Amino acid sequence: MSTRARARPQARRRRGRWPIFAAIFVLLGVIAGVMIVNGTVNKAIDEFTLPLDHEDIIRQQADEKGVDAALIAAVIDTESKFSAAAKSSAGARGLMQITPEAAQDIARHSGATTFHTSDLSDPEINIKYGTYLLAERIAFYGGDVVAALASYNAGPGPVEKWGGSDMTIDDITYPETRAYVELVLERQKEYREKYASELGYGGG
Repeated sequence: MSTRARARPQARRRRGRWPIFAAIFVLLGVIAGVMIVNGTVNKAIDEFTLPLDHEDIIRQQADEKGVDAALIAAVIDTESKFSAAAKSSAGARGLMQITPEAAQDIARHSGATTFHTSDLSDPEINIKYGTYLLAERIAFYGGDVVAALASYNAGPGPVEKWGGSDMTIDDITYPETRAYVELVLERQKEYREKYASELGYGGG
């Protein structure tokens, strides 16, 4: 076999390496791009998994009614994922899932002159009424947030059977309500950590 004949396979092998190098360069470019936008991507993921909106209203209602802002945000997230158009099969509406009957009662006690069911689609009214209800139930149960959240989800009747202000999460016999209370408390911690400055805690 001639020298020329032996050289040809080597030449082909050298040329065959270029697609591999090109693929490596493309991969490095993709990695660099991901690293550049990593902060933006992480922020987008956080906002999708733990959304926050209407923080100015949440802070204002938290200050006015003495309810932790992160707790309000956690209830909104658990109830509606911050969808003002949310409706339940039980007729509850809006961000904090207030029923028209409860809203009418709150409106009377909070000094509102008129109330229409459509008002519950207004984020400001819905958060105002939902926070009013939270504050009322927290006060009724002597500051016990677990009992207040259980009452917010299942009503006061079952909560009295579970021990009222002396109850613990383990006393809740409704699986849905127990899961609800656990999730809200977990979300409360996450909102306080991730949205400290937005919710008025003075953190980053």
